[in-house]
Amino acid sequence: MSDGTSLLTRVRLLALDVDGTLTDGTVTFTDDGRELKTFNIHDGLGIVMASLVGLQIAWITGRTSPMVERRARELGVFHLLQGVRDKSRALSELAARLGVAPDAIAFMGDDWNDLPAFEVAGVCIAPANADAELLEAAHYVTKRNGGHGAVRDAITAILQARGEYGIAKTLYLTSLSAPTKSVGQ
Repeated sequence: MSDGTSLLTRVRLLALDVDGTLTDGTVTFTDDGRELKTFNIHDGLGIVMASLVGLQIAWITGRTSPMVERRARELGVFHLLQGVRDKSRALSELAARLGVAPDAIAFMGDDWNDLPAFEVAGVCIAPANADAELLEAAHYVTKRNGGHGAVRDAITAILQARGEYGIAKTLYLTSLSAPTKSVGQ
């Protein structure tokens, strides 16, 4: 792991793995076959703050889940790629479509299937409880574990590095008092 704090200033696209990064990696099935996932509200608020200052967010996951689609929709995540086997290719194609250079891409993941995306991203981020190989390859490791605020840690670090944390906080707090529907989390 290197000190990736200076690399964070260039980030324009933050792509996130889902299971183990946005969730704690647990997948629960009910008796009737429905899948349940738990998302952290702190991560959600971070995603909303990021979008308020123009940091693009993408979710790239190997699994397909209506719960993930629902949560992405609630948070205004427009770039949701589910059922992705080759995350490096998906990330490269998304960045090309959005016109984002490789050094302006951050990817956050927790396990081996995320390593190929680390090769595409200019900034590699891992939650504190990621596999040892990802921790070693990461430019930045969050203080919290996946599914327990790690994404919020990453977004906070990126916004602080870009000098936009205070702006994002003000925009979010202002949205709470607006007469229209407030921004979700």
